[in-house]
Amino acid sequence: MLAMALTEIGAPLQQVDLARPVPGPGQVLLRVRACGICRTDLHLCDGEVDVPVLPRVLGHQIVGVVDGTGERVGVPWLGWTCGVCAFCRSGRENLCPEARFTGRDIDGGMAEYAVADRRFCFPIPDAYPDVQAAPLLCAGLIGFRALRLCGDAHRVGLYGFGAAAHILCQIAVGQGREVAAFTRPGDTATQDFARHLGASWAGDADARPPEPLDAAIIFAPDGALVPLALRATRPGATVVCGGIHMSDIPAFSYEDLWMERTITSVANLTRDDGRALLALAPTIPVRTEATTYPLTEANRALDDLRAGRFHGAGVLVI
Repeated sequence: MLAMALTEIGAPLQQVDLARPVPGPGQVLLRVRACGICRTDLHLCDGEVDVPVLPRVLGHQIVGVVDGTGERVGVPWLGWTCGVCAFCRSGRENLCPEARFTGRDIDGGMAEYAVADRRFCFPIPDAYPDVQAAPLLCAGLIGFRALRLCGDAHRVGLYGFGAAAHILCQIAVGQGREVAAFTRPGDTATQDFARHLGASWAGDADARPPEPLDAAIIFAPDGALVPLALRATRPGATVVCGGIHMSDIPAFSYEDLWMERTITSVANLTRDDGRALLALAPTIPVRTEATTYPLTEANRALDDLRAGRFHGAGVLVI
């Protein structure tokens, strides 16, 4: 099969011919149809998130068809958990210390075929074509989990308006919340895009919104946004850091945190998150916007993601 593999940290992905994978006990073989690209893929390529073994086929927003049954399923970042540790037994499998992740510990979807643990495959709602479904499997899921950590916050700020935020904005507005979108300074095109998706306000990341936020979610991997987000919130607010990697958070005044503000991170996802999001998305309905690339142009897709050359999500079509 054809695949795009990470063979060296800091180097472009390489086009390789690999043997078609053979599913083991509890696994299924998937004919991959689409695979979303993600900022996590950039962190893996750059060495900011460890890849235990190279070469590795990246890609963890997989839409494929199960060999032999024709069932269309999605495969997320969380690819396997032990099921017996304290975290798994308490509904927090996203924190399992033995967890294996798709496209990091397990070969992912930047290939014509992939294998996946059947327990971690989600049926895809019929309302979503392959390309529109793929971004839900990480961008959508991590945003949805982050929003859950915000509780009943009414006025929510989204810092970094990429793949995750463009999905989450629609969910939050559909739930009757108000959304403030924060972008790179001067990025008026993305600010217009956010307003088009229902944001009541959009502006530069260093700006103050018209009203204090009840919660903020930071998707951009820039630690300097944490104190900015804190200063934009009301007392008792929560600031959620939604990335797997972030640059160092600079020192800030205790006054910015005082009044029972909270900073938290969101890690991975649970299967409950996946089931809940895929049931909710068609009822909003969430519409993902995707720029598509052929599998062999995965490096161009990642470069475009890094440079912010598209709105919404990037998806490889296989």
